[in-house]
Amino acid sequence: MVAGIERHQKLAQIEQLRSKVRRLEQKPGLGAELATHEALGGVVQLRAGGTYAADSLSLAMLLLAGPSSAGEWTAVVGVEDFGVEAAAEAGVDLERTILVPRPQDSWLEATAALVDVTTLVLVRPTGRVTPSVAEKIGARLRTRGAALVALGEWPRADVRLRATEPRWVGLGNGDGHLRARRMVVEAVRGTAPPRRTALWFPAEDGGLGPIGDWQSLEPVADIADLRKQESA
Repeated sequence: MVAGIERHQKLAQIEQLRSKVRRLEQKPGLGAELATHEALGGVVQLRAGGTYAADSLSLAMLLLAGPSSAGEWTAVVGVEDFGVEAAAEAGVDLERTILVPRPQDSWLEATAALVDVTTLVLVRPTGRVTPSVAEKIGARLRTRGAALVALGEWPRADVRLRATEPRWVGLGNGDGHLRARRMVVEAVRGTAPPRRTALWFPAEDGGLGPIGDWQSLEPVADIADLRKQESA
């Protein structure tokens, strides 16, 4: 009984948000390019109506930050560990971001409602997403001119992105200080060859950005390497 009341309250809150945000601004048309974070510009271009699957929260935040920093409304559904400080550092405008951290079984309803009034929705589904559900959301995205970033798997996602090869700078032989992290982002669209780029995330100054000729960089230690050395 209590759970049912809470669910109706959450849906009522979402409806209130819809009425506040609706028509505040003209949303992009289907297929229109959305602002994409410069750090990801070499591997992906966000588009209205598109679906994107990211394998890490830090990567999902970067995808969210593009439209958000450009002044678009965005939303985050079902991500209880969404760090607002980290998001702000990545470029997310929190004043134009709607957070629904615990939608429970209402994540699909919340996502569908927020697609109507925001430009990009980041969602972590609470269960398996079936192809039919993904298609219904996809049709709604195309109708409303919004985009979706799924944290985890999403059937028939237009682009799948993953963060690989994380390496920390500053570890030395285990007695140094972590100064910066390098990671490689890989984006795959359909059967096309993957696109790859490397980022400082974070850089030594706390910011983030692409690394130029990253394939020529000297290897740097990571925590897993050091643990292997200690156990040898």
